[in-house]
Amino acid sequence: MLVPRPTYLQKLEKLANKQIIKVLTGVRRCGKSSLLQLFQQQLLADGVQPEQIQAINFEDLAFSKLTDYQELYRYLSQRLLPDQMNYIFLDEIQNVPNFEKAVDSLFIKSNVDLYITGSNAFMLSGELATLLSGRYIEIPVYPLSFKEFAQAKPDQSLQESYQQYLLRGGFPFALQLPDDESFRDYIDGVVNTVLVKDVLARKDKSDSTLVRRLAAFLTDTAGSLTSPKKIAGTLTSMGEKTTPNTVASYLELLENAFLFYRCDRFDIGGKKYLSINPKYYPVDISLRRALVGQKRPNKGSRLETIVYQELRRRGYEIYVGVMQQTEVDFVVAKDGRREYYQVSLSLDDEQTYQREVRSLRLIDDNYPKIILTEDPGHFDDQGISQVNIIDWLMGEGI
Repeated sequence: MLVPRPTYLQKLEKLANKQIIKVLTGVRRCGKSSLLQLFQQQLLADGVQPEQIQAINFEDLAFSKLTDYQELYRYLSQRLLPDQMNYIFLDEIQNVPNFEKAVDSLFIKSNVDLYITGSNAFMLSGELATLLSGRYIEIPVYPLSFKEFAQAKPDQSLQESYQQYLLRGGFPFALQLPDDESFRDYIDGVVNTVLVKDVLARKDKSDSTLVRRLAAFLTDTAGSLTSPKKIAGTLTSMGEKTTPNTVASYLELLENAFLFYRCDRFDIGGKKYLSINPKYYPVDISLRRALVGQKRPNKGSRLETIVYQELRRRGYEIYVGVMQQTEVDFVVAKDGRREYYQVSLSLDDEQTYQREVRSLRLIDDNYPKIILTEDPGHFDDQGISQVNIIDWLMGEGI
């Protein structure tokens, strides 16, 4: 079952037939391959002939001989139709050493429209960045948003879908799994694959136990300020001896695998960026089931993670706000516009409400200030909006 993802398809349709390489990036199993399939179906529906489309998934052993970039180029160039547009889809291209050389040679042909995907940010560095500079556009792909998740379950109420989303997150295939045990096994498999193929395989003398405990720690403390020194101290106290430098190197690998995202701090009053003590958020809340297990969930952290990832989907730059010794969960910016967000499960308690609005009231500008909560309704208090999380998630996002 292919889950419709209209926002991504619209992006691809706008870029179709334009001489620029479309690079889809994102964590494994987030739906990149399915998105390419959906787009190929759209091309066929628009009149493109099947022989104009060449699609290769480099995780398929049937194409193992094409992991030599020269052989790949020969294979594809021999199948190009003259005087017609040829649509080439190369899935998980990072499995081809020096792939950028084949991609560059295909790119210079006027009748080739090229789409590639990858599950590691390393593919956008080094040779690719220099050889193809200015020739590609990156399209980040994420697991399903709540809106996509809910639309895939039209027989459920939004509240039912929301409760299920909190438990299962947005990896598309998980929608098809009939029971909780199957879901846990699937998510555990996704995490293990990413850790082995995109993290451990890229580090000499890697430590699988350490990297899994690090990933579990980041998941369990999502939304908390931290540092390599603090993490190393915590892991060492738990019996996993390590150093800040080792932790820092693994953090970079986890980010490059799109499994976790780093959110740096921004001093709102001083208008300066702070590079120490960031927060980390998992790519999807389902990681908690694989990495932390049945430990009592931190519902506030889970909600904050959902908001953070939705803001990423909407294309914002995101920072943790610092304002006169207080914190704003997210300061976001896009197209010269700024917004401020606090995230809280409930504001029914007056003391909680006053704590959440305190830092927002200190900000002396007219940009939107929003508190997202599971409480029903939409309220406004002196320019500070309180918005229900489901309403917000179903709004302008994907």
